[in-house]
Amino acid sequence: MNRGKRLRLWLVLGLAIVIAGLAGWLRFAAPQAPQGNLAGASIGGAFTLINQDGATVREADFAGRWRLIYFGYGFCPDVCPTDLAVMGRGLTAFAAEDAARAAKVAPIFITIDPVRDTPAVLKPFVAAFHPRLVGLTGTPAQITAVTRAYGVYAKRMDTSDPESYLMDHSAMIYLFGPDGRPIAFLPHQGLTAAQVTDMLASHVR
Repeated sequence: MNRGKRLRLWLVLGLAIVIAGLAGWLRFAAPQAPQGNLAGASIGGAFTLINQDGATVREADFAGRWRLIYFGYGFCPDVCPTDLAVMGRGLTAFAAEDAARAAKVAPIFITIDPVRDTPAVLKPFVAAFHPRLVGLTGTPAQITAVTRAYGVYAKRMDTSDPESYLMDHSAMIYLFGPDGRPIAFLPHQGLTAAQVTDMLASHVR
């Protein structure tokens, strides 16, 4: 090998070393999202439901987007409207801070009361909390499947009026990543819009 070829070889090797070192430094220096309190949890998964416009919606339709999910029911007298209002305000505040990242978040409400929460009922209900909030319902079997997959407790509580039953259920806001994996959750107790904003700011990239 002549001197010119050896020099070019050393230049190429040197450049490769520099690039590899720079890439490693960037990986080390780039801020990483902290692990959420649901990291590694085995909840979530595929579903097929109906939105407030009567269209079929699948879990795969949200691929590539962060999912802010709440399970509840439209006839809830207190907890669900309160939590959804907080969720909506938190997402709105996050959008004011970083519109580009907020646009990657899909806010989703999934009913646990499919008998009463028809698409026609859900449409004005979800519109009251955020303009992008997607309301999802389905058959009782579909809703049972999705609540089980997502670790949600829900039970019908009958009253003296058969049409005015209540639903006992777990109440929390879930955050799932663009790949569908669970990231974090916020419980109903003490929930604030600032907590929702902070959760999104910490994890959404």
